[in-house]
Amino acid sequence: MTDLLDRDAIAAWMADNVTGFRGPLNATKFATGQSNPTFKLISPSGAYVLRRKPPGQLLKSAHSVDREFRVQQALVDSDVPVTRMHALCDDDTVTGAMFYVMDHVDGRTFVDPRVPDVSAADRAAIFDDMNRVLTAIHSVDLTATGLANYGPQGSYYQRQIDRWTKQYRASETEPVADMDALIDWLGSNLPDDDGRVTLVHGDYRIDNLLFAPDAPRCVAVLDWELSTLGHPFADLAAVIMQWSLPTGDSGRGLAGVDRTALGIPEDQDFIDSYCARMGLPGIDRFGFYLAFSFFRMASILQGVKRRALDGNASNPERAAQLGAYVPTFAAGGLKAAASA
Repeated sequence: MTDLLDRDAIAAWMADNVTGFRGPLNATKFATGQSNPTFKLISPSGAYVLRRKPPGQLLKSAHSVDREFRVQQALVDSDVPVTRMHALCDDDTVTGAMFYVMDHVDGRTFVDPRVPDVSAADRAAIFDDMNRVLTAIHSVDLTATGLANYGPQGSYYQRQIDRWTKQYRASETEPVADMDALIDWLGSNLPDDDGRVTLVHGDYRIDNLLFAPDAPRCVAVLDWELSTLGHPFADLAAVIMQWSLPTGDSGRGLAGVDRTALGIPEDQDFIDSYCARMGLPGIDRFGFYLAFSFFRMASILQGVKRRALDGNASNPERAAQLGAYVPTFAAGGLKAAASA
């Protein structure tokens, strides 16, 4: 998929837009990521990362690399660890789609939330820092960072349910009865608006965090495509949703894992730590937020499946595998709804 980049054109553009850049450059595509193709760029002036929109016809409002660029640029001097942004290119003629370039940061990515090959103490510290960074995101001063208009105010869950239902219907390939039932349930069980509006990441999980090579410390939060202003409990519930899934490459979850032995917090312990850091007494009706997270992920995976069938997926084989999990996530959402 490096044919998605005209390296000479990118190098010429970077020479004009990235301070200190010197070519030529080599590009290697990262294997992870199903939405926006991402490349490591190596040049005499250093290492960079380029993230671009995928090819083909795209759903409206999807693949917003310009929003990714904006939010990370705004957070550079905040308590949220992000990599340094260099420049955004909105000229599709350079390499066929909008893209941005940022610094490459050395670090560890844990695709498996069991976090293999570290001590139990370090593993516990990694999850505690994951918790700390989540609260940092939800504590960002929206006015000071220039993000007060980063998304609409109020009715977050109604807007999100409407948006993702529309996205799901636009990419639907066959009927999924549990998904239809989950959409109906969510629309009928919205919680009262409690007035909380924060920056939300939208896809907060351990494999979207980069940790220092030699310490249990998060050095960069990645993949901000779904970020907006919204309700913070959606991010927290997304973490818990991920952990409920099977272990291994497909689920990337913690189902059946002896967390105590590994130093990984139980769901409620992670929630309690979050609440303590945020000054909250607890969270009522957490099952709704969990059901919503399952619904949104099912909608996202349906879009991945549609792109695989249309030939536009970043990794077609992986996209087809992920798309097959739509019914599983829909069923998980209904199970969570029953606990709300």
